[in-house]
Amino acid sequence: MSIKGLNMIGPHHVCVLYVATAGLQGSLMGSDEQEIVLLIYVIVDVVQNKIVGVQQYPIRPQTADINENILSEQLTSESVLTDELIKSSGRQLEDALNEFDAYCSSLHIDPHSAGFRLLTDGQLPLRQCLYPEACRKEIDLPRYYSTFHDLRKEVARFTRKTEEIPQSVADMLEYLQIKPEVENEFYKREAKDMVNVVQRLISEGYRFEALETINLTLEPGICSKDDEIDSNCVVRARGLPWQSSDQDIAKFFSGLNVAKGGVALCLSAQGRRNGEALIKFESQEHRDMALKRHKHHIGQRYIEVYRASGEDFLSVAGGKSSEAQAFLSRGAAVIVRMRGLPYDCTAKQVLDFFASGENSCTVLDGTDGVLFVRKPDGRATGDAFVLFASESDAPKALSKHRECIGSRYIELFRSTTAEVQQVLNRSLEARTYEPEPLPPLLPHMPLLPQHYITSGTKKECIRLRGLPYEAQVEHILEFLGEYAKNIIFQGVHMVYNAQGQPSGEAFIQMDSEQSACITAQQKHHRYMTFGKKQRYIEVFQCSGEDMNLVLTGGIPAPVSPAKATPALLSPGMLPSIAPLPPTNIPPPPPPNTSVNQISQNLTNWDNQALFAQQQAQIIAQQNLIARQNQAQAQNEMLLMNQIAQHNLAVLNQNVGPVSPNSPNSVLKNSAAMPMMPHLIAQPPFVMLPPRMAPALGLPRHQLAYPQHLLQGGAHGVIPMMPHVAVKRSYGDAFNEQAAPAKRAFHAQGALPVYQHFYPNM
Repeated sequence: MSIKGLNMIGPHHVCVLYVATAGLQGSLMGSDEQEIVLLIYVIVDVVQNKIVGVQQYPIRPQTADINENILSEQLTSESVLTDELIKSSGRQLEDALNEFDAYCSSLHIDPHSAGFRLLTDGQLPLRQCLYPEACRKEIDLPRYYSTFHDLRKEVARFTRKTEEIPQSVADMLEYLQIKPEVENEFYKREAKDMVNVVQRLISEGYRFEALETINLTLEPGICSKDDEIDSNCVVRARGLPWQSSDQDIAKFFSGLNVAKGGVALCLSAQGRRNGEALIKFESQEHRDMALKRHKHHIGQRYIEVYRASGEDFLSVAGGKSSEAQAFLSRGAAVIVRMRGLPYDCTAKQVLDFFASGENSCTVLDGTDGVLFVRKPDGRATGDAFVLFASESDAPKALSKHRECIGSRYIELFRSTTAEVQQVLNRSLEARTYEPEPLPPLLPHMPLLPQHYITSGTKKECIRLRGLPYEAQVEHILEFLGEYAKNIIFQGVHMVYNAQGQPSGEAFIQMDSEQSACITAQQKHHRYMTFGKKQRYIEVFQCSGEDMNLVLTGGIPAPVSPAKATPALLSPGMLPSIAPLPPTNIPPPPPPNTSVNQISQNLTNWDNQALFAQQQAQIIAQQNLIARQNQAQAQNEMLLMNQIAQHNLAVLNQNVGPVSPNSPNSVLKNSAAMPMMPHLIAQPPFVMLPPRMAPALGLPRHQLAYPQHLLQGGAHGVIPMMPHVAVKRSYGDAFNEQAAPAKRAFHAQGALPVYQHFYPNM
């Protein structure tokens, strides 16, 4: 039979190619980015079914001069290779490839002819090992390496078990009932087993027809929004250099077949590349091999590779502009993006820009090869895309980067069809940005008033940092657990950023410094479970003043509620109640309000989480009111006892009256008012200045003391009257009690005087 007849029915020479790397073997070979250390070629004459040539090439990796141990334990245990053999007899990969070409020529075999085919153990030797390494080392592989036969698939076709493809050489031997080779004449015994499998298939009259092809170039293609993309064929690459083009990404996946127009560079909101890309492959088999290149490198950068969906790819690469479709269908080999054009720039100016200078080049189809990007109202954006006919025009066009049109320098980048679609889609969808107001969590509920936030230096608050952005108040209560019972009414404040989005922080007001301290110690760096995510939360103890500065945007708390600046708080925190009085003490709840009543009113709410929040707030409010009433009763009892003891002590003194008609008397022309009628039985009274009233914790009314109690003082001078001054902050208004005032007596029977008492000083 003639050679011509053999070409019609299959190859006349097949070459078994066995590849081994220094790292992992088997199904994971190539996934660790280790270099090739062994190439074995066995040429079989198909007509005579005999071996006509054998070549074994130990390969010296680039790390051999750095690392003492080159080979993995798995490889040394399965072969006769050693580190000493690789270092002494190994050669460079490119040299080994050239030596095999010369060897084929010595046998008068042309490996570039259609009658010569490579046979490999699966897809990995060429797609995951030889092509990626050759790309990294910038080695141009001979053309015949781009077509090969997968011996595993050929065995499956021969046994008619196409759904059960063997996964190793041992599986192929088992399928064909061949005994494994005992004598080892190769560095790796599996190479001889593969030769036995090939000769068995030839002896059975099998034709090697299932040809595998490796795409050497990335072909352009147009994707529409209406296309259906198989999600099993798409990956997302992250961490790419910002200047990477679609060709650079195709080189990273060298050996794998990327679909036409299958590289879509992702753009940021500003229209710039953000280091991510979506890649669509021809089949799921190639997608699975691409996922094994996770954390492989482009230069010094490692690239992350993840699964993606067809919808993800369409959202980036899918186009809906008929203008873009017509522009991209002109069959250009190169697309260049221009940025920074004058707004009044014309297509003729673009043509002149590329035609001028030393590296002049011609735009495809003249003015029809220039596409300006415009806003929906027709105004120019300063961007344009330009088509070129051949790959040789790309370096010439890009050499004009930062040259000027008029007074503006122009930036040039190599672009893709997907980027053209993406930019035009965004320009058509552009609208004036107006941030939407956040919807209230509860209906008809105002923001928390400024005076409702605590202040002061007492560290009665805690600060949570690192919260999930989706976390709500009920998630915080669940995270705090038993410590949530120490939160005061309306004490949880979510912090939002300037755009109205959650910042991942919250402030919580506790009922005491001790509660805040214990909570911070027990919950710091504990994990919050939110759905399938777990986030560790930082918890710090802080003061009300610290909280105020953050919640009010760095502005200290105002003195008067009327002058308060609106706080940056979560909406919907308060129930519908009457306006709050100008005090920092929380108001009592609405009359006849119970948890059960609130529960009945909230049963129709869609958000059950907010219902739980409202219940917790009502319970906390009731507890706070009870503590407030108890503290107020104790303070009133203490104050009454102090005044009564003082009055009784004064009555026992023989003090002369002070005339209200004295020239310097401040009691002149004052209206009298009984102070404690149940202790003093209606004697004549004189008035005290109103400023004395706050010191006694009483309303600002005009007060009077019995005139005969003021006798004995100097003429026209009112002696110092004993009083108790109480200074309260928000935090200690319910916890601190005034201690009994200490008495101090003047010498020689002078009037007893009480020391000024400030329990919080």
